[in-house]
Amino acid sequence: METNYNQFINGTWTPASGGGTWEVKNPADETTVATVPFGDGSDAIRAIEAASAAFKTWSTTNPFDRAVILKKAGAIMHERLEHYARTTVMESGKPLVEAIGEWRIAANFFEWYAEEGKRNAGTVLQAARNNKRMSVIHQPLGVVGAITAWNFPAYNPARCWSAALGAGCAVVAKASEYTPLTAMLLAQCLQEAGLPAGVFNLVNGDAASIGRAMLDHPAVRKISFTGSTRVGRTLMDGASKTHTLLALELGGNAPVLVFPEVDLEKVAAESIVAKLRNAGQTCVAPQRFMVHESIAGRFIEMVEAKMRSIKMGHGLDPATEMGPIINASQRNHLEALVKESIAHGGELVTGGGRGNFGAGYFFEPTLVRITTADNPLFRREIFGPVMPVTTFRTTEEAIRLANDTEYGLASYVWTDNLDTSIHVSEQLAFGIVGINEWYPWALEAPFGGWKESGLGYECGREGLAEYQEKKLISIGGL
Repeated sequence: METNYNQFINGTWTPASGGGTWEVKNPADETTVATVPFGDGSDAIRAIEAASAAFKTWSTTNPFDRAVILKKAGAIMHERLEHYARTTVMESGKPLVEAIGEWRIAANFFEWYAEEGKRNAGTVLQAARNNKRMSVIHQPLGVVGAITAWNFPAYNPARCWSAALGAGCAVVAKASEYTPLTAMLLAQCLQEAGLPAGVFNLVNGDAASIGRAMLDHPAVRKISFTGSTRVGRTLMDGASKTHTLLALELGGNAPVLVFPEVDLEKVAAESIVAKLRNAGQTCVAPQRFMVHESIAGRFIEMVEAKMRSIKMGHGLDPATEMGPIINASQRNHLEALVKESIAHGGELVTGGGRGNFGAGYFFEPTLVRITTADNPLFRREIFGPVMPVTTFRTTEEAIRLANDTEYGLASYVWTDNLDTSIHVSEQLAFGIVGINEWYPWALEAPFGGWKESGLGYECGREGLAEYQEKKLISIGGL
């Protein structure tokens, strides 16, 4: 089936109502990959109304029948992994191997929630009176607005869309204008799988007006948002006036605690891979490295040597280990942040430049030694291939430094001491703690942040529950 890079509203591929367009750029060479519609709130309203009408039938469709469609969509994705991944590379810049892995997980999400929707079990309650019976059932919320970020253009939408559709909700989605093509491919898979018209809709355009339409329209019961904490606050402010429910997956500032008894060479080598995944543009990326003072010097030497050898380039080049940053604005942010860090006493060990490229938004893997917790690289979300390293003396000092942030998404602990692993993991104020691993999440496990890193959970059975209402049914006088 020929790819159609348009908006998808009520089962039809359509341009923006106002005729607006947007050029999708390849961040590796700044060339135009495709020209797509760029709409606004009026497109979102059309999509919401279509979703509202379709919800009436989809919400009462048997979960086993919904599962057939979702599983077929996942199967189509599996069949076209590399083909679709190449499009993702062209608009996001990430290496092909990462894009293939991302599409594989996206397909798995549709398979998972196809099955999880069948296990939508309620509860029978023991009443305090013999003449009373109570049960709780779970029913789909309604129309869900899904706004997702550019850093994982297949994973982020699939995680939300599959759960909402599996729960029986209708969806109006907006992907990032920087990476809309991947979302359009996902929509095409749902269409080919036989999803009824209006159940899923995809708009592309002005984020503020589309978000406003989602907040204001009474048919939209919930908005799921993946993005910055700043935008999350704006949505919370708007939702307080319209009583729209929110699920927010926001920023992160993940601490990494490295204790002295570990295999340091192994940890240092793996930390580079984890840190530079997607050029560091990951909300759960290991960010603030806190290394015990007895091993910090050797750790920095090992990391520096590896960073200097990283091959940057176009994501379709098999030799590429790290691609570009998504756009010039984000690269400029990184340059300014590193410069400010050095002005606050940070020591640039390696990197900090753009590399030898005539075009593209490249930024070198960068290592900075810092000595104080008020350094900008310690306080702010980096979202790029910059690794700040500081030291600690005691376990309690490490815990205090790790928790000294308004964020609370992911955290990492490296230790061979069982007592340390249990004590530290229970004291860290984060929704996710990885002990001796860099990828402590899974589609079958709840994913969510504490503090200013978000509201609600995605993945696992919790992800399905986010798109359902609980209803108490009580029968008296028996």
